[in-house]
Amino acid sequence: MIDHDNAYQVLVDEDSHGQWAFGTSFDDPLAGVDTTVPDDVDLHALALYCCALGDDALLSAQRLAEWNTRAPELEEEVALANVGLDLLGQARLLLARAAAADGTVVPHISATSPIPAEDALAFFRDEPSFANVHLVELDNGDFAQTMVRLLVFATWRLALFARLRDSRDPVLAAVAHKGVKELTYHRDYAARWVVTLGCGTEESRRRLLDGLAFVWPYVDELFVPTTTDIALAAVGVGVDPRDLREEFDAVLAQVLKAAEVELPQGHTIGRVGGRAGRDGVHTEAMGYLLAEMQSVARAHPEGVW
Repeated sequence: MIDHDNAYQVLVDEDSHGQWAFGTSFDDPLAGVDTTVPDDVDLHALALYCCALGDDALLSAQRLAEWNTRAPELEEEVALANVGLDLLGQARLLLARAAAADGTVVPHISATSPIPAEDALAFFRDEPSFANVHLVELDNGDFAQTMVRLLVFATWRLALFARLRDSRDPVLAAVAHKGVKELTYHRDYAARWVVTLGCGTEESRRRLLDGLAFVWPYVDELFVPTTTDIALAAVGVGVDPRDLREEFDAVLAQVLKAAEVELPQGHTIGRVGGRAGRDGVHTEAMGYLLAEMQSVARAHPEGVW
């Protein structure tokens, strides 16, 4: 039997297909888990690292949720919802880990607020406090554009999580262990659609090419390390994203070859004063996304759901 009040139980149960969600009716998602951090690890750096990875998943899940009632077919609507729920679960655990590592990253609501720390991080931070990459905050566009973005994101994140399974932080390692299984499906689902669109009609191919042209300028940002990435990689907790590029390029090349399209050639979205999404500098789409995602929680900051 699965205890649905404890999200972390499903994480450690390899045979479970349970999902997680945000809400005040859940217990601490890290309850009963060894959250001891090695002595040589900077707790604030670990919190920032988990926030960044959690933000990537949270905003990607929010974008996928926008396909509810809008997907081309009911089957695809269910598939996208399930992908989004997987990412929401990853977000919840990573944000909870961030709060456990260093509570100073959690925004203060009130002394009596029932909001769990991970919910406070999701719904009560302002735009500059989010550390997600630009890729995940962009508007969905059409279905082809969403599939391209999902392929890029899942391929990159799968390569990252495969390495995080060896993290010296037991929580990161456990999240990554389960996440690899989920992300493998996410990547393969998107890859099948990219091939279908590329080898389909003239219109589907055009939409795929347009989606690639839109998404590709945001790819390089995924492989630019922050000082936190480098510091945690050095102590065996995090991963230097530069180490992921070769694997990422090989997978994308294989999928696009099967789709009978070439790897995009084009400009890269520049950084603003040397800063980008990991530094809290976001695109215009981010403000609208957060306004919608956070509106209910901010309107009822003492609410219980």
